[in-house]
Amino acid sequence: MRYVVGIDEAGRGPLAGPVAVGAVKVYKSDKFNKLVRGIKDSKQLTASERELWFALATEARRKGELDFKVSLVSEKIIDKHGIAYAIRVGIKRCLVGLNVTTDSQIFLDGALKAPTEFKHQLTIIRGDEKIPIISLASICAKVIRDRKMVRLAKKFPKFGFEIHKGYGTLMHRKAIKKYGSTELHRKTFLKKLTNKVKV
Repeated sequence: MRYVVGIDEAGRGPLAGPVAVGAVKVYKSDKFNKLVRGIKDSKQLTASERELWFALATEARRKGELDFKVSLVSEKIIDKHGIAYAIRVGIKRCLVGLNVTTDSQIFLDGALKAPTEFKHQLTIIRGDEKIPIISLASICAKVIRDRKMVRLAKKFPKFGFEIHKGYGTLMHRKAIKKYGSTELHRKTFLKKLTNKVKV
């Protein structure tokens, strides 16, 4: 069966935590189009709006109208192989986890690419703003990653991960300067940061 799939990532830029890749696979495009009417890119939504869309996606999955998967690829893999490699790993995990057939139509955001065996793939600049199935994938990725960072904040209470989700805010950089880095930090990203500005 040929599916329509949307793929996006969240957490490419943070100094700490995993990168998340989200994929949404649609069975019934007519119902999906009704579901996502008015959807926006995850960056244009509040946290509560994203949670609402995620709940709608979860309900649609329960009804068998779509399926989705989010793959979290660790900071250790990012440090060892780079962020681009980590995102490719996440894309592959999602496609395998969703049993996406190679004849499916895949839409990807930005500069993302699916493995070459997926012949019908289209990468769209700012696709998360233009293509609803990519928008929903970006929301799923963002919600799952944010929830993960909130949970990890309890393990590292001095860093405020529940607030900035690992991004390089002033608050976060000050905490790194004061307390040092943790196992959650992307060491390669911290090196780039210290080369540019003092933390």
